Amino acid sequence: MQRKFRLAYLVTHPIQYQAPLLRRIAKTPNIDLTVFYCSDLSTKEFSDTGFKGVIKWDVDLLGGYQYEFLPAVGGTDRISFWRPFNHGLAKRLKAGRFDALWIHGYARWFHWLAMLQAKSQGVKVMVRDEATLISSQRGLTKRVAKRVFFLGLKTLCDRFLVIGSMNREYYREHGIEKERMFLVPYAVDNAFFQTRAIASAATREELRASLGLEKGRPIILYASKMIERKRAADLLEAYARLSPNGESAPWPYLLFIGDGEEGVALKQRASKLGWNSIRFLGFKNQTELPRYYDLCDVFVLPSVHEPWGLVVNEVMNAGRAVIVSDQVGCGPDLVKNGENGYIFKAGSIDGLWRALHDVLADPERCCAMGQKSLRIINKWSFEENVAGLQAALRSSSNQR
Repeated sequence: MQRKFRLAYLVTHPIQYQAPLLRRIAKTPNIDLTVFYCSDLSTKEFSDTGFKGVIKWDVDLLGGYQYEFLPAVGGTDRISFWRPFNHGLAKRLKAGRFDALWIHGYARWFHWLAMLQAKSQGVKVMVRDEATLISSQRGLTKRVAKRVFFLGLKTLCDRFLVIGSMNREYYREHGIEKERMFLVPYAVDNAFFQTRAIASAATREELRASLGLEKGRPIILYASKMIERKRAADLLEAYARLSPNGESAPWPYLLFIGDGEEGVALKQRASKLGWNSIRFLGFKNQTELPRYYDLCDVFVLPSVHEPWGLVVNEVMNAGRAVIVSDQVGCGPDLVKNGENGYIFKAGSIDGLWRALHDVLADPERCCAMGQKSLRIINKWSFEENVAGLQAALRSSSNQR
């Protein structure tokens, strides 16, 4: 019989991407999971500065697994290094007689306290974080400080749950041995997005007509926050170069989903072009997005310092070609140049234009790229998450 592991999971707040994964883990026979949240802010309407508005997720964040909101001194309506000021985890770890504590992220004081408390009780500590060597700008001083930081983290953390190739390289660069790293890839609920994308095909032309888009013209899609790091303006400039003469609108349409601090400037630039081929659709919730993934022909994420880019996982479940910059963390694992899309040099308008031109030049090839995306993402799923998590638990257990 397999040994049953009692696993505690600590995370700041319920996250729309993680809820279905936690439900999947809770169904695993040899894992007894309890989730500890520092805040409940995402379970109700909350202000998201990135999207520049108030959001309420339209998917279930709490059903299907055991959870508890930790008590806190003061408010829990903001997440920062110090807030919420939680307490009480040590008592719960002791009462639950957990084998391991899995922590999402290590950049908060309470997470470090949690590691210390777990270690003092003989509970193994596992960390999963999304940092990569390109996820932020780091000068010499910061790089040296990071190495010192990792000396402490290595002492407290028994296993590192790796989200992808770039994340693995980051840990390796900071002295983490490969024996302590286990792949628990950044994945989304593939079944959810595939099922909804398939269902959306029946009403695809209705959606196209409601947006005033001519049948037969290809569609380029961007869906993310409109902030500087996401580089939506790069996509708009590359799109402008698809114009056959620099004056008339390109043949493909360009759709922007999302909003943010750069939204106004982006709309002003699009207005100056004077074309009716660009649409700004605003924020779309989780259940709405698959319709637009199904509608598009190619998806673009031109970000810089992007730790992963889970929206790429989502759209690949609709079987679509994808284009990302070389500073999008999922690129090395999910985007195969010339097979299911392209990776271009971040900030290169010419490189992005060329990738768009190549993907859209042949509709049949573009469709084949989309099918390749679907095959790739089917092997990057919650099943791989569970397998990696189980391997990490077995390994840490044998270390006792």
